[in-house]
Amino acid sequence: MQLYDELVARGLIAQVTDENEIKNMINQGKATFYIGFDCTADSLTAGHFVTLTLMKRLQQAGNKPIALIGGGTTMIGDPSGRTDMRKMLTKENIDHNAECFKRQMERFIEFGEGKAQMVNNADWLLDLNYVDLLREVGACFSVNNMLRAECYKQRMERGLSFLEFNYMIMQSYDFYHLFQHYGCNMQFGGNDQWSNMLGGTELIRRKLGKDAHAMTITLLTDSNGNKMGKTAGNAVWLDPNKTSPYDFYQYWRNIGDADVMKCIRILTFIPLEQIEEMDKWEGSDLNRAKEILAWELTNMVHGREEADKAQAAARALFGGGGDNGDMPSTALTDADFADGKIGVLALMVKCGLAASNGEARRLIQQGGVSVNDAKVTDPNLYYDKAAFEGGLVIKKGKKVFHRAVLA
Repeated sequence: MQLYDELVARGLIAQVTDENEIKNMINQGKATFYIGFDCTADSLTAGHFVTLTLMKRLQQAGNKPIALIGGGTTMIGDPSGRTDMRKMLTKENIDHNAECFKRQMERFIEFGEGKAQMVNNADWLLDLNYVDLLREVGACFSVNNMLRAECYKQRMERGLSFLEFNYMIMQSYDFYHLFQHYGCNMQFGGNDQWSNMLGGTELIRRKLGKDAHAMTITLLTDSNGNKMGKTAGNAVWLDPNKTSPYDFYQYWRNIGDADVMKCIRILTFIPLEQIEEMDKWEGSDLNRAKEILAWELTNMVHGREEADKAQAAARALFGGGGDNGDMPSTALTDADFADGKIGVLALMVKCGLAASNGEARRLIQQGGVSVNDAKVTDPNLYYDKAAFEGGLVIKKGKKVFHRAVLA
């Protein structure tokens, strides 16, 4: 099976322009393509998996990825999928976030001469003269067509700022610039980006003629992966300081039965023939599929050692024995104890399981907290230091586990 057909079989393709030409270029390794990443946080999320693994698949087939860091467009903010305006970030915030993105992308994409490139649209967007931009590309955009775009329609009732209205033009200009200066002939993006991406394709063709083969493919997910059964949302970070390898593993281990095979097909590099056999799995075998998914993705982001440790810790915990030393843990110091004791509310806050004593109290009152398998019913419960010598395992809800130990 050639690459384009595999992308279709894995459920990655939603809409395309010039499908035959795209198919031939991808299969022959002749595509130079870009995917954009706006730097709204200092870590990529699990929702970026779709685009990161897609870039890896295409690069392995000889195509050249361009990871476009949106240093300029982030200063405007994409209205797609939003009900309000995005928070305005400083240039310093954006530069820091971009550097964090690069370190994480390097686990998926091979950068270097003749390989993948990373570019920042701040390098050309921030130097644009507004009047020159209007004269150069303004006539290529119909306001009527722009207002019909899905990314704008959903914001019209609440109010769409003129700042955000410019986002489509900026994103279109990115493709126009990359086509001219980097030989970029293809763009990929989430399905919510379709209108913006068509704008770039049309701009190239109107400015540079019909021989400018700009092509667009969109994924079945939106830019954050949020159409994939809500399983790859933006609350799970690739940065281990934000989401530990254990919690990352557990997130994927606990996805719904209806989503596990979809995620394996879209996000992993397991051969399709093997996935077709797994499609027949039912009942308890689905738990085995979830373990496979969780290990594969944790290995991809954090490496084999962390994936093995997370899997062993999870099996030990849910199997009723073994070492849970690789579970996320917090070390308590003398300063955390008053008269040699610490309250369960303070303990939960210390371990990051609740933002405040009030939230911890509500969780306990709702029956959502256990310590060493014993449900906590009294929010005034205290533990002395001796209780932590072997470690206390705190369970919040059904899926979150944390170990508290003495420093």
